[in-house]
Amino acid sequence: MTMHTITPAPQAPVVPGRGRLRPLGLGDVRITGGFWGDRQAVNGRNTLEHIGARLESEGWLPNFDLAVSGGLPAGRRGREFSDSEIYKYLEALAWEIGRTDEDELDQRFRAVVARVAAAQEEDGYLNTMFGRPGQRPRWSDLEWGHELYCLGHLFQAAVARERTRPGADDGLLGIARRAADLVCATFGPDGRDAICGHAEIEVGLAELSRVTSDRRYLAQARIFVERHGRGTLRDIEWGRKYFQDDIAVRDAKVLRGHAVRANYLASGAVDVAVDTGDGELLKALRKQWERTIARRTYITGGQGSHHQDEAFGEDWELPPDRAYSETCAGIGSIMFSWRLLLAGADSRHADVIERTLFNVVATSPAPDGRAFYYANTLHQRVPGVPADPEGTSPRASSSLRAPWFEVSCCPPNVARTLASLDSYVATADSDGIQLQQYAPATVTTTLDDGRMVSFDVDTQYPADGRVVVTHTSDASEPWTLSLRVPAWASGATLRIVTADFVQQRTVDPGMIEIRHAFRAGDVVQLDLPMAPRVSLPDGRIDAVRGCVAVERGPEVLALESVDLAPAGVDDVACVAMVTGSEPVERDGRVWIAVSRLPLDDARWPYGERPADDGAATTAEVPLVPYHEWAERGPSTMRVWIPQQG
Repeated sequence: MTMHTITPAPQAPVVPGRGRLRPLGLGDVRITGGFWGDRQAVNGRNTLEHIGARLESEGWLPNFDLAVSGGLPAGRRGREFSDSEIYKYLEALAWEIGRTDEDELDQRFRAVVARVAAAQEEDGYLNTMFGRPGQRPRWSDLEWGHELYCLGHLFQAAVARERTRPGADDGLLGIARRAADLVCATFGPDGRDAICGHAEIEVGLAELSRVTSDRRYLAQARIFVERHGRGTLRDIEWGRKYFQDDIAVRDAKVLRGHAVRANYLASGAVDVAVDTGDGELLKALRKQWERTIARRTYITGGQGSHHQDEAFGEDWELPPDRAYSETCAGIGSIMFSWRLLLAGADSRHADVIERTLFNVVATSPAPDGRAFYYANTLHQRVPGVPADPEGTSPRASSSLRAPWFEVSCCPPNVARTLASLDSYVATADSDGIQLQQYAPATVTTTLDDGRMVSFDVDTQYPADGRVVVTHTSDASEPWTLSLRVPAWASGATLRIVTADFVQQRTVDPGMIEIRHAFRAGDVVQLDLPMAPRVSLPDGRIDAVRGCVAVERGPEVLALESVDLAPAGVDDVACVAMVTGSEPVERDGRVWIAVSRLPLDDARWPYGERPADDGAATTAEVPLVPYHEWAERGPSTMRVWIPQQG
């Protein structure tokens, strides 16, 4: 496999030391509008302000002030991991500053960093929950304390700042390095043989190593990865698999346990495998990804079917009404898939990223960016209850979006993902550029040999499937433009228009390559078939056997009770899709034929199937993109629809 050394580092969250592909960062790619551009604008305008205000009002940011003034532990507010939300917020700010160059955001960033810096102890330790008079000692609760987890997010924030504003004088990188040095001294080869109960430090250390060129941090990340599976953490009711401390990473067959922890650990393990050249570890992680996607992932891309432990179920255990599908787990899945894509250039990873972006990440925030889903159910049985706009909600309620949670890991996670999304659009290799995700964008970068290439991407995707690439510079030598055709897009067509020729052909799913010495004005047009389609579940998924889902392009569609009134029904549990019927697109919506299920409370609900008397009521009803569900008020909803008739 051809490996590629990456220099200089792009403005991107993940910059591996080598791999088949390198990411194009914020300086190379700019999303200019459309589906994702609109969401980035809301994120930058509303969500970051909302998160900052809540971190203040909930007392999580003032905890750092109390650490300085001696007000801990009495005045501390928030859970043991609340420090991490400040660091994710800083990371989101850093990417947004890199994207927009807004001075007001930079001032806000510096003010928060100053408060964090004041709370750091002389030896580099930084945490508001442990280590001070009246608090538990440092590192005394590695199962649940999240000290190393919080520092991992601190490191990622520092990396984001250094990549978008190299050499900034706010001091965040120095704060991170002092803390990382303490971690290496405390948990290194001659230190304490232990791991954190929530993986994240591995990702943070690996990326900090890349941005500083300090290999000690990579070595420490590898130590933490290799220590998983030794049973160093105390056993709990859900078993050590909750922490991924039951089986060594390289021996595992599938992701298991807490879904966020599992994805963060797998992401860090890919970082370690790539940068240390550990091909066997990377091979094991690829196999884990494949089985997890094939057997433990919802049609939305969501992961985690257990509410009690926020965890993966067993293979095929994917009940839609009990789907936990935490937003953070979806983001963790993107992190894992993206790293594997960069390492091996397999378009399946980009397909999963697209699915998860449109049906988990885009689903979580409200249209105004000030409320969020923590969990993402695929079947809402009772209408939700509007959340108090000034209140703080318990986590995980699959109801309506809430402005804040007692555990608010998801809002800043969404914010940092959207702020850095430009860096997930395209990649490069030694001979060309690959478009991995589709959005209106400008791309200007250099190939390895120094040749500059630039083009504009024009698309309304996913409203329609046309993607038009117009080249804006002349190339003296041929280079390769690659476009991803998603696995669902059978029958896609490619059209190439240059000054010398016009070509048109049908293309198969996967990466298609066009090699040419493109000149300004040359056009490459990809048309993806966007007709709605019926998807069947694997027969081993007991919970949805006999049901179907409807998809259109990358979007999963849902049936909401607010659309059933014309059929004389007020609950999605009372209808079934007519067997053999096909969804149709009309007036900008997708419609399906449904029949009303009989309601007879006097009848025992089990036994022989009632005879069809031919009197079943049928009607056409519209579907809604899953990411838009409940935006018209409380409703019942389902993605998987039973078939009957």
